[in-house]
Amino acid sequence: MDDRWMIRGVGFSNCNCDFGCPCQFNSPSTNGSCEAIGSVMIEEGHFNETSLDGIGFVLLLQWPGEVAEGNGRQQVIIDSKANPDQREAIRKIAHGESTAPGSTHFYVYNSTMSEVLETLHAPIDMSIDIEARRGHAKIEGLVHSKGSPLIDPHSGEETRRGIHIPNGFEYTHAEMGTGHSNVDAGIKLELKDSYGQFNVVHMNQDGVIR
Repeated sequence: MDDRWMIRGVGFSNCNCDFGCPCQFNSPSTNGSCEAIGSVMIEEGHFNETSLDGIGFVLLLQWPGEVAEGNGRQQVIIDSKANPDQREAIRKIAHGESTAPGSTHFYVYNSTMSEVLETLHAPIDMSIDIEARRGHAKIEGLVHSKGSPLIDPHSGEETRRGIHIPNGFEYTHAEMGTGHSNVDAGIKLELKDSYGQFNVVHMNQDGVIR
């Protein structure tokens, strides 16, 4: 593997599991199948000599059963402001290419795919605030994904929860929230009041940087 890359930024993910997502603890998914959208804003990054600073992308994922059972479908949407070299670099990273086997969630998810749809390019409006547990990704006609804090059902106030995975292949710590996503791309999703996750995305070809 000759390519050398690094990305550091923020991410918001929304899947169809209940809050907390049992998949994060190696347990069966809430519904017996998995649908998810992951939004990433690269604040600083490179792929070999190509800068990836300020480029956002969205990853769409869908499995008919548990993730480990495979037969999934995947599609990536990259901000159209990316130039051809940046587009190809992000496509490779998001599909687990130029990556040590099993070292990132991008690699692991891609290894479970039966169908990888054509990568799309479109203007992306994205903002993610991990501390506030708020974020959104909007792509006209394709994606509207929004995350917000969990609300304590007793007090009605925002409440803070987190998941800590010291050796995780996606993150070390993630803030919990709730997500709502509507997607009308090659993969279609309708998620409402389901698992939301906010985390730092910091990794390279060898895995998560801690």
